[in-house]
Amino acid sequence: MEQNTEGVSESAARAARDLRVVFSRLRRRIREVAGDEGLTPSQVSALTLVGKGGAATASTLASAEGVRPQSMAATLGVLEQHGLIRRSPDPDDGRRQLVTLTDAGRERVEGDRQARQEWLARALEDRYTEEERQTIVAALSLMERLTRT
Repeated sequence: MEQNTEGVSESAARAARDLRVVFSRLRRRIREVAGDEGLTPSQVSALTLVGKGGAATASTLASAEGVRPQSMAATLGVLEQHGLIRRSPDPDDGRRQLVTLTDAGRERVEGDRQARQEWLARALEDRYTEEERQTIVAALSLMERLTRT
């Protein structure tokens, strides 16, 4: 088995490159499906994060997204203007505000999630045989190891 300059096999290096490219393309395609009209990727990401995690402070969201608090404040301002989030005083600390989804925000997050799920299921049904889908399921099971620490 040949090793490259990074000390890993050529097959591992190639798999890493190919996987990164394929996942990036798939992520882009899935984002396109929901048609996030009017929102930037960072705004969609913040909206989704609030949808998954529930009420959170702007600083918590900034930390989770790896952005500066000022950037998150701007992102939240746009989401608030679109009527997708609301900010209310934190009952435990009046100096902070909690960000939650409005009904419109919840509908948007759930609708986007459903559209993406439906597109992906339909694409897998239309483009792959049952045997190929089973191979994908098996490969994903193996890939799950990468997510464990």
